[in-house]
Amino acid sequence: MRWLLSILINAVLFIAIAGYLPGFKVHGFSAALEASFILSILNLLVRPILIILTLPITIVTLGFFLLFINAFTLVITDKLMGSRFDMTNFGVAFLVAVIMAVVNVVIQHMFFQSRSKR
Repeated sequence: MRWLLSILINAVLFIAIAGYLPGFKVHGFSAALEASFILSILNLLVRPILIILTLPITIVTLGFFLLFINAFTLVITDKLMGSRFDMTNFGVAFLVAVIMAVVNVVIQHMFFQSRSKR
C-alpha cells in the first residue's frame, strides 16, 4: 500500500514541478503516473547497482552523489517515456531530483513517522 501511495505522490509531484519549472514537461496525469511507476521500478532494479558501483564517491561526498544517481534514473525514465515526459537536460533532471528528494523527506516525516509513533 505504501508503494502505491508513493507512486501517486510522485505523480502529483511531477505535475506540480512541471507547472513551475521550465524545461520539464509532463503531458497529463496518466503520463505522470506512468513515469512515476517506471521510476519506482528503476529505483528497485537499477539504483542499487548504481549505488554499489559509485560507493567510493558517495562516501567521499557524504552521500550527496546520491542526488546524481536520482537524476540519472530520472533521465532514464525520460528516455523510456518518450515525448510524454520530457526534460531538456541533466541540470533540469538534477533540480527535479533535488526537489523530489526534499518533498519526499518532508512527506515521509509528516505522514509515515507520525503514524508509527501511535
